[in-house]
Amino acid sequence: MNFRNISAWSIRNPVPPIVLFIALTLAGIVSFMRMDVNDNPDIEFPAAEVIITQPGAAPTELETQVTQRVEAAVRGITGVDEITSYVGEGSSNTTVQFTIGTPVDRAVNDVREAVSRIRSDLPDGILEPQITRIDVSGGPLGYFSVEAVDMTLEELSWYVDDTVAKRLLNIEGMSQVTRGGGVSREIRVILDPVKLQAQGLTAVDVNNQLRAVNLNAAGGRAEIAGSEQSVRVLGNAQNAYDLGQTQISVGAGRTVKLADIADVRDMYGEQRALSMMNGRQVLSFGMRRAKGYSDVTVHDEAMKVLDQLRKENPKVKFTELFTIVDYVKGQYHSAMDAMWEGAVLAVLVVFLFLRDWRATVISAIAIPLSAIPTFWFMDLMGFTLNGLSLLALSLVAGVLVDDAIVEIENIVRHMRMGKSAYQASIDAADEIGLAVLATTMSIVAVFLPVGMMPGISGQFFKNFGLTVVAAVLMSLAVARMITPLVAAYFLKSHGESAHGEGRLMDLYMNTLRWTLVNRWKMVGVGALAFAATIVAFMTLPMTFQPSINTDYSQVAIEMAPGSTLKQTQDVANRVSEVLHKEPEVAAVFADVQQPGEADIFITLRSDRKRTSVEFERATAPKLTAIPDARINFQSQGGFNGRDLNVTLVGNDPDKLNATAIEVVNQMSTLTEIRAPRINGDLQRPEITIHPRFDLAADLGVTTNALSQTIRIATLGDIDQNVAKFSLSDRQIPIRVAIDENSRRTLSTIENMPVPTTSGGSVPLKVVADITFGAGPSAIRRFNQERRISIGADLAPGLVSGDATPKIDALPALKNLPVGVSRAVMGDAKWQAELIQNFVIAVIAGVLLVFAVLVLLYKRVLPPLVNMGSLLLAPLGGALALHLTGNSNSLPVLIGILMLLGIVAKNSILLIDFAIEEMDKGVDKMTAIIDAGHKRAQPIVMTTVAMVAGMVPVSLSLSGDGSFRAPMGITVIGGLIVSTLLTLLIVPAAFSLADGFEKRIGPRLSRLLTNGGERGHPPEPQPAE
Repeated sequence: MNFRNISAWSIRNPVPPIVLFIALTLAGIVSFMRMDVNDNPDIEFPAAEVIITQPGAAPTELETQVTQRVEAAVRGITGVDEITSYVGEGSSNTTVQFTIGTPVDRAVNDVREAVSRIRSDLPDGILEPQITRIDVSGGPLGYFSVEAVDMTLEELSWYVDDTVAKRLLNIEGMSQVTRGGGVSREIRVILDPVKLQAQGLTAVDVNNQLRAVNLNAAGGRAEIAGSEQSVRVLGNAQNAYDLGQTQISVGAGRTVKLADIADVRDMYGEQRALSMMNGRQVLSFGMRRAKGYSDVTVHDEAMKVLDQLRKENPKVKFTELFTIVDYVKGQYHSAMDAMWEGAVLAVLVVFLFLRDWRATVISAIAIPLSAIPTFWFMDLMGFTLNGLSLLALSLVAGVLVDDAIVEIENIVRHMRMGKSAYQASIDAADEIGLAVLATTMSIVAVFLPVGMMPGISGQFFKNFGLTVVAAVLMSLAVARMITPLVAAYFLKSHGESAHGEGRLMDLYMNTLRWTLVNRWKMVGVGALAFAATIVAFMTLPMTFQPSINTDYSQVAIEMAPGSTLKQTQDVANRVSEVLHKEPEVAAVFADVQQPGEADIFITLRSDRKRTSVEFERATAPKLTAIPDARINFQSQGGFNGRDLNVTLVGNDPDKLNATAIEVVNQMSTLTEIRAPRINGDLQRPEITIHPRFDLAADLGVTTNALSQTIRIATLGDIDQNVAKFSLSDRQIPIRVAIDENSRRTLSTIENMPVPTTSGGSVPLKVVADITFGAGPSAIRRFNQERRISIGADLAPGLVSGDATPKIDALPALKNLPVGVSRAVMGDAKWQAELIQNFVIAVIAGVLLVFAVLVLLYKRVLPPLVNMGSLLLAPLGGALALHLTGNSNSLPVLIGILMLLGIVAKNSILLIDFAIEEMDKGVDKMTAIIDAGHKRAQPIVMTTVAMVAGMVPVSLSLSGDGSFRAPMGITVIGGLIVSTLLTLLIVPAAFSLADGFEKRIGPRLSRLLTNGGERGHPPEPQPAE
């Protein structure tokens, strides 16, 4: 048994194929029921993050003392691809990205060892460095606000941290629950600067003595009265009052009670962040799932836990502010709907053409038998039901029935020649077997390289390409084994009758004869079509991916450096008021992350008239009118929340900044963009302290003592160095610092007591000059160089392809000064990698199609005709995009990929039949005309079925069709035009190619082979 007669074997032995497909279908059902539903596939992203915190440290000092040393330490690790750093006030974050394929655990360990080697070179005042693995498992599942009428803000914060977070983290697959806003309980020791100075004490002295006194410690072991006892030292105060009674040594044998120099309170830490819902302060928390779990399942389990908490605490109100899961569910149901709707429409096409309900039923059986086992193969490969695998299933909805249509149409044609259903099934299946194999392999050849792409993009598109491959291979197996089998026993023969006749067929045959007479004219038509394709695509605007229409939006607020929490809150309230007036807005949640920075999360009404992008473009001017802040909507596809970004890097900060300003000035002249500006990196106000080294040396005051005294007095010591207050369920810090109001006058800082080596203290202003200055609010670095990012938004109605070429052509970017270069990073780098890999995959796919055809025909020139037909594929898609007002984007490229496979499929059906007829001795002209007559109907049927299958994808009546619709439109337009051109141009081109091959073949044979030896049989040799 070979592949050509596998259908005959299945017909004669029906039990094995039936058992096989029942088993595959059951396996597919079981796999489908247990597959996770996610927004994006889980990917292996080898990266580690180094977080080093030094409270109160300025970005400039952190960059030189911490960040640059960390970058130098990790640079030499094998496999490092990129190093990106962000230095803010009191914090240095360095992300080390490794090349794909590097084991993540090994990479994290290498980073940890590198940082530990330089730990002694880092400043003393830092918290212990945190080295964490970066797990890419999508964004937050959702954000919730929490309100309570019977709890204080501190009690509600602890309720979220202790009860809510613990219950949610018990859910399988929940990896992180983070609180936003609220406060944390602390014992505040609020020092009186005047009393401190009177006693000759410093904030450092008080903090160190509390650390030494207020603790419970181990005391060893004793044996008294014949039994063993452990010894404990209990020095921890029972409450804030007891702590206030602690005696603080002031030297010379004197002590003072803590309560006499400070106000000791059991309260909460200084509030540096807050959350507001409809103008009221609330708490919020976000949830993230672990890698390998379902977005939908984890979210639904979390909702059950929150429902239980509502029952236990009726006065606590949970409100869902944002969730990605609703969008994921909508896309899942939309893709499933598109699959069955497309399948039903494809089956109706079969009935309209064949007018035989039995043949229609057989075609309909092929769809579930192809689709359901595909889920089993997806499960074996570790795929989930995510955006890309669902996109693949939507794309193949019309393809799954194609092979069955070709088989059943050929069987019906043989039956109408007077054969029985049994004999017709055997003869027809054997006749068309290799052609069906080749047509399916052409689609496999196109999509297999996509599934094998390297890099980050390859991890995403593996789900897409291999799902398509599995689905079409299953459709091939059904078409070769099940369709002929069922046809042989289910169809009824009605004797000889006409097949594929009618006025349209007569018109096509007359046109085909004309094209075979005017072959060069048809080749010219093909060349014009290719030229029109180039023009059509060059005039389409280009963007990476279309904007999606979601029920959520986000606004970023950036205040002037030095803004207070109250000022940031006021601006956030004004933004919320503007947004509340828009008819599309259902709810507004403000999250002030820190003074000067805030995010506004907007929930949009589902019954709105404008899309989320249209709402953002229309509302943005109203927000930019609010003074004293930079306010912009967060772009869906941009880096740093802007539609367009330009990143410059260099070692000279002044030259880099001057270049960035010049680029911004030139970008401001472009009408395609709005509000170009440098992202962040503004100068913030500072108070600078310059030690008077001569006086400081005389008094024994060191720079380190100055820094430590000021930091502890104004902020409190770092968490690992503060005294702790023990409760039954936790320890809370004892924060020693001066009153927040005292920090508002410069004289308080000037008179701050600083310790001397003699044990006394002097006012700060005696040993240092105190002035006002300015420094960077944040420092961004890329591959050990300073970087500046310039962002801009697109003008209404435009896409990135309209503006990017003009930005690239700006003189400031084309003629960058020495020492300044342009960097491609983040989304831009990923997009460039994806486009490059996609082009390579398409080229590889086309070459694989050529290899399949050479193996099928055992000739070279006819496959070249098939390859030439691929040039006709994109024209209709480009025209359809122009007519519908869509731009060229990633889903369009995916649609073109599918078109290449289908156009190759159509041309194979034509040329394969013609070659088989010519091999039987039929002359070329008759063979080509007969191929057109017998293959036109299955080609048109498969095309119409595919178009019908793509209609639900293009319309996207349910869910967001922003990504799928352009793909469906491209496929529909391309199919219609390319099928028409294929039926007319391919026969003419094949006729020319066959004649050329027969003329030049013998000459090449004589030139390149030893043709003389072929005519002489080998002489017999004597046995040894």
